Parts: sequence; C-alpha cells; structure tokens
Amino acid sequence: IPSAPAIVPRLKALAQSYYSHNLPVIFTQHLNTLQDAGSMASWWKDLIRIDNPQSAIIPDFDFSSRYVLRKSQYDAFYQTPLENILHKKGVSQVVVSGVMTHLCCETTARSAFVRGYEVFFIVDGTATYNEEHHLAALLNLSHGFATPILAAEIQNVLLEQLEN
Repeated sequence: IPSAPAIVPRLKALAQSYYSHNLPVIFTQHLNTLQDAGSMASWWKDLIRIDNPQSAIIPDFDFSSRYVLRKSQYDAFYQTPLENILHKKGVSQVVVSGVMTHLCCETTARSAFVRGYEVFFIVDGTATYNEEHHLAALLNLSHGFATPILAAEIQNVLLEQLEN
C-alpha cells in the first residue's frame, strides 16, 4: 500500500501517548486459511497467509506486552477476543487506524459503532490503495458511524479526557 509508510510516524506517536497513559493499544493482523476465509476466498482468490509479506505487522511498533489479534475477516471483532478485551478494560471509545481504510478499518469502525462504542477514525492514520476509496470510506463513516479526526487531534482529546 503505497501511502502506508506516511501514516507510521503519526501512529507511533499516538501509540506512545496511549502507552504512557496505560491505555490499551490493540493491533490486528489479517491472516487467512482456506478453512477460515469464507467469502474472502471467492472474492480475492489470493488469501493473505502467514508467509505473505502483506500479513506482516511493521516492526516500527513496540509489541512487548501489547495485544496482537489475528483476524480472518475485515471486521476485527469477528471471531476474535477484541470485544471481551475492551469490555474488561472498561473501554467506551475506540480509535481506528491502519490499513486498508475502506475494508478492514471501515468494517471494524462500523462494527464498533453497532456494539455501542464511540468511534474515532483517524483520517491521517489510515491508508489504502487509492484516494477515492480512502475518501469514500471517510465520507460514509462520518455520516453516521465515526468521528473523523486527525492523529494530533486525538492526542489532544486524550489529554483533555485524562485531565478531567
């Protein structure tokens, strides 16, 4: 994803803010097998397998004692412990970032919304293959599912909430 490297510095800074305030940061890794791919197999043909470089989480982030959830569908809540983790941590707000804006990120944001979470979607912290898909996802989500926000703004919101 050509635009993905541009989001890394912002996401690293945001993750560091969360780490320093002992807030959960949860990474997801999309992987498929023929057994769990479901419709993905017929839609995409080429599945994202563990040995595929597209499945790798970039090493720029500190993963020690962090959550890394493997998922087989666009939705990070589908057949993962994500909702249980958020519930145990008392989380009511979810910040979505990563790749791909219009597939995994958008689906996860919608899923979080229907589960009752307040969703923030990082405009400059998500990336996909083309600007049209990115902008379409932002437009759709902002109409009824998530608050579009810049990475720097979410850091300010975080600090405000921690001070109150």
